[in-house]
Amino acid sequence: MTGLELQRALKDGKRVYGTCIISQATRWLDLVPGIGLDFVFIDTEHIPIDRGSLSWMCRAYKELGVAPIVRVPSTDPIQASMALDAGAMGVIAPYVETAKQAQDLVGAVKYRPLKHQRLQSVLSGEDTLDPETKRYLDKNNEGRLVVVNIESQAALDALDEILEVEGVDSVLIGPHDLSCSLGVPEQYDHPKFDEAVKTIFRKARARGVGAGYHSWLGIEKHAEWIEAGANFIIYSTDVYLFAHTLKRDLKALKAAVGDSEDDAEALDGTL
Repeated sequence: MTGLELQRALKDGKRVYGTCIISQATRWLDLVPGIGLDFVFIDTEHIPIDRGSLSWMCRAYKELGVAPIVRVPSTDPIQASMALDAGAMGVIAPYVETAKQAQDLVGAVKYRPLKHQRLQSVLSGEDTLDPETKRYLDKNNEGRLVVVNIESQAALDALDEILEVEGVDSVLIGPHDLSCSLGVPEQYDHPKFDEAVKTIFRKARARGVGAGYHSWLGIEKHAEWIEAGANFIIYSTDVYLFAHTLKRDLKALKAAVGDSEDDAEALDGTL
């Protein structure tokens, strides 16, 4: 998908699928297009990917027809601009807790290259854009997405105001951080967590905003959240899938050849 196709799909309530890819190995470029992904989620909040590496990843996936969406380290609009300069088609900002933070991100992503006083006066409604400038900005920033992480009680409290910000394309739940903020760490079936997730999805979809999550919790949980309204779906991550699959297959291999526990430990050390 292109960024524009992804944007339209989210608004229309269609489901789009991606995964988190943090490996910088070029071999991924041969594999990803045939999987059926609409986008890739590249995380620079928790993973040390430098600007040069991020740029080739974004531009390569874009050329392959898989929209690159980058999570930046903070809500700083400058970080969002840097990701776009690298070739990102969309930006995910972590720990957004206020409408002002969301608005500033929209300004960085959808009003480029306006900055500083001129941009702030437009975002606040104190000033308006002349038709020629508006046409230019709309064309220059077409298909660029703003996704905000909702992962705290403060974000839940401000959710209605955040969803009212024009230009926010989707919210994205961070299950781990949200569960910790709610006082039920990693208890993903806890009623309090479940209610929060479904409230976020319901409110987002009612506003015509995408409702997303990033989860590694298994097919049943994915299906449950999709049924609850999620349509921006990030399935697991390359590192987790590697570890999970290798652990499962290695265990099966050892069982098949009858290795003892001591032999299994020795085999582990050869990998």
